[in-house]
Amino acid sequence: MDWNKELFDINEKPLDRLVNGYSMTSVFRRIAFIGDSLSSGEFETRDEQGNAGYYDMFEYSWGQYIARENGLTAYNFSRGGMTAEWYLNSFADENGLWGKSKACQAYVIALGVNDIYNSGQEIGSVDDIDVNDYRNNKPTFAGYYGQIISRYKEISPDAKFFFVTFPKEDERKSDSQTFGMIELLYKFTEIFDNSYVIDLYKYGPVYDEKFKEEFYLYGHMAPMGYILTAKLIDSYIDYIIRHNADDFKNVPFINSGIKY
Repeated sequence: MDWNKELFDINEKPLDRLVNGYSMTSVFRRIAFIGDSLSSGEFETRDEQGNAGYYDMFEYSWGQYIARENGLTAYNFSRGGMTAEWYLNSFADENGLWGKSKACQAYVIALGVNDIYNSGQEIGSVDDIDVNDYRNNKPTFAGYYGQIISRYKEISPDAKFFFVTFPKEDERKSDSQTFGMIELLYKFTEIFDNSYVIDLYKYGPVYDEKFKEEFYLYGHMAPMGYILTAKLIDSYIDYIIRHNADDFKNVPFINSGIKY
C-alpha cells in the first residue's frame, strides 16, 4: 500500500473519495452542528387538505448519522427555520447552548438559507465583524454569523470550525446571493483561525430535479437524503483533516485542561 498516495494525494479534490466506516472525523469526540431544518433531520408531511407539516427528527439528521458512524457525541444546536439572528437573540440562551458543559472540539455551521433567501437578510461583509469584541458586530448575516463564531471561541478557544456553503441548485447557478455567501465564508477563514470551508457548491452534487426525485420528500430531504448528506460532510471533513494533518494533531487536548 502506498499510504502517502492513498491518504495525502496532492491531486485529490474534496469528495473524490467518499468514506465508508469511521473516518478522520472521529478524531473529534464532541461536535456541535449549528443549523436550520436540514441540519435537524426535518421531514415534511401533507394532510388531506394539502397543508404542510414540519417535524424536526434529530435522530435522522446528518450530524447524528456522522456521530453514529464515528462513535462520537454530536449536539444538534439547530431547529427548522433557524437564522443566525434568531440563534443569537434568543435560541442559544433559551437552550443553554453557550454553556461550558456542552463545549465541543469542533463546530459545523450550516446557516444562510432562511437568513438570506427567506428573510432577506443583508449578507454584509467581514467589515461588519469586530474580532476583538463581537458586541460591536453589525446586524447583518455576516455580523450575526461572526458573533456565533466568536462566542464559541470564548467557550472553546482551540476548537475547529467548519463553514458549510449552499449546494448548487439549477435555479441558483448564477445567483449573486449564493456567490456572496460563499465568498464570505472563505473570508471568515482569513480572520478566524482553526476554520475551514466545506464547499458543497463547488465539489458536491447538483441538487437538480433528478436529485430531488431521489433524495427529497416535498421541500425537505427524505431519510436517504440525510444519509447522503452525512456521507458528504463526513468525507469532506476527512479530506480537510488528511490534507491539514498538522492542524489536527492536538485535537485530544481541546477543552481537556491539559497544556500542550
